[in-house]
Amino acid sequence: MTIQTRPIEYQHGTVTCEGLLAWDDAIAGPRPAVAISHTWAGRSAFEEASAVELARQGYTGFAIDLYGKGVSGATPEENSALMAPLMEDRALLQARIAAAVAVLGQQAEVAPGKIAAIGYCFGGLCVLDLARAGGDVKAVVSLHGLFGAPGNTAGRKISARVLCLHGYDDPMAQPPAMLELASELSAAGADWQIHAYGNTVHAFTNPAANNPDMGTVYSELADKRSRVALLNFLQEVFS
Repeated sequence: MTIQTRPIEYQHGTVTCEGLLAWDDAIAGPRPAVAISHTWAGRSAFEEASAVELARQGYTGFAIDLYGKGVSGATPEENSALMAPLMEDRALLQARIAAAVAVLGQQAEVAPGKIAAIGYCFGGLCVLDLARAGGDVKAVVSLHGLFGAPGNTAGRKISARVLCLHGYDDPMAQPPAMLELASELSAAGADWQIHAYGNTVHAFTNPAANNPDMGTVYSELADKRSRVALLNFLQEVFS
């Protein structure tokens, strides 16, 4: 097994983005692919590590970029400023992530029609919007994501399978928001699951998360459980 990576530049409107592709070159031919949507800080080593780990599991991983090549935040204030334009224009967000998925589908290491998307925190909301907008993916997975509906997809059917891996005590998406999402997904005819982990807050998969006041704390147990759930779901989706 030899994991290979390469950066991929792509254009969305006037914005030049750059994602990182990861695959195992010991596997011959194209294979199912997973796009990884980043947190509010922008594409980082965290999402790149997720792409590499998925490559070790036999997938093609692609850590996508929603902000632009080399653009990332270092503080909550910077992160919020980067995220705000996409949160305020959800149609733009949906088009930006759809462009990343389209580029992924063009790679030689990707089996046609076999793409899923996962996202962390803000990225979780992005992949949910991808499903809401009818994106060309078989499934999406939100990990400690945000749930608020975009306002421009009401009444649309959701064909992608949906899995949300969520901390029940997440202050950024509290239980009422989780129930609202469940109702939204049911109304859209989605095949959906929500796994809620007790005594677990936001960012539970990130070992660097350690801010109880902000509600972002790593949980080794929830991280392990969510990884198993994610891999089982992907296996089901692509079988």
